[in-house]
Amino acid sequence: MTTISYTRAGSGDPLVLIHGIGHQRSAWGETFELLAEDFDVIAIDLPGFGKSPRPSKPHSYRMDSYVDQLEEFFAELGLDRPHVVGNSLGGLFVLELAARGAVRTATAISPAGFWGPLGLANAVVNLAVMKASTYAPRRVVKTFSDKAFLRKISLRALYQHPERVPADVAYDDALNLRRSPGFFPVAWYAVRSRFRRQPLVPVTIAWGTRDKLLLPSQATTAREALPMVSHLTLPECGHVSMVDNPELVAGAVVQTVVQAADRAGQPLLHLTGA
Repeated sequence: MTTISYTRAGSGDPLVLIHGIGHQRSAWGETFELLAEDFDVIAIDLPGFGKSPRPSKPHSYRMDSYVDQLEEFFAELGLDRPHVVGNSLGGLFVLELAARGAVRTATAISPAGFWGPLGLANAVVNLAVMKASTYAPRRVVKTFSDKAFLRKISLRALYQHPERVPADVAYDDALNLRRSPGFFPVAWYAVRSRFRRQPLVPVTIAWGTRDKLLLPSQATTAREALPMVSHLTLPECGHVSMVDNPELVAGAVVQTVVQAADRAGQPLLHLTGA
């Protein structure tokens, strides 16, 4: 029985949403509901984050073990090669799943694994600052979550429009970042990860032009490393583009699925984007 906690809605082809380090399934915001109009959407909390417990043996916090756990999760839910969408570290995971041929399509939003030394340093510093800030007294964390102008300061590394994050979600996300047992061990393995493998299924990599955590220059690295996949630019979006522009991100996912179906000669008339 899987220990991965998840929320499920909609009907159609299965589609799994995978968040980044320190986040949880709430990261998908309104994008979840938009995608549920076309798909059987499953938004998960990665092991060690949100409501999912830490990995249990023989699994671990290693990157390859996370991908193994995701494949086991698919099998336990009876998902036959679902479509997958991932942000940040979740983006790295969906690319790895695509390289294994374990999914139908993969959409990676500002994925990890394409950084150079300066880009990695930028990500580590920003994540460390955000993590440290969550250890402030709860009343301080609550105040920064409740006030839109303070959210704009504290969440600027994640969003181009932090004020669009609901106050209760910002507060819960801060507490999740504070107490998630997976943060430090995952960070230890993640900073050593690079993705340069050949995907075996259709892939789209989408990058926000205002990403302050994994800088847009890494999109260029991704294009050079993976010229065979589709690349999209998300204008005026930050690192967590799903909140900055839910319609744009949902549209990118639908486009990936529709184009893959067209190439395979499989009509998907139930999709609003088809």
